[in-house]
Amino acid sequence: MNTDKIYAESIAKEYAPKDSSKIVALRKLDRKAKMPACIFAYTFGIISALVLGTGMCFAMQVLGNGMISMVIGIIVGIVGMVGCGVNYPIYKKMLENGKKKYAYEIVELAREISEGK
Repeated sequence: MNTDKIYAESIAKEYAPKDSSKIVALRKLDRKAKMPACIFAYTFGIISALVLGTGMCFAMQVLGNGMISMVIGIIVGIVGMVGCGVNYPIYKKMLENGKKKYAYEIVELAREISEGK
């Protein structure tokens, strides 16, 4: 097969006008099911990484000095590590719940689209 032809067809399909509003509705439902989990994962991951970095700064005495600063840094760093560690399992659970919530509607709409063509 000619890969250039396949590539050109895939790009043309992407820019072609969408005739069916059912496809648009299906994409919106899919986004609605997945978006809360993604937003949470990014937000919680960034915050956890910042907490971990702050703990490292205290532990290496970039911020503060003395033994107390180091102990506080280790504790804060561990909290950040735990946050980073549990981020993915929480994301997977939220994604699963979102998919369960919208599964019936998405399957029905997908069935209508596939039978209608």
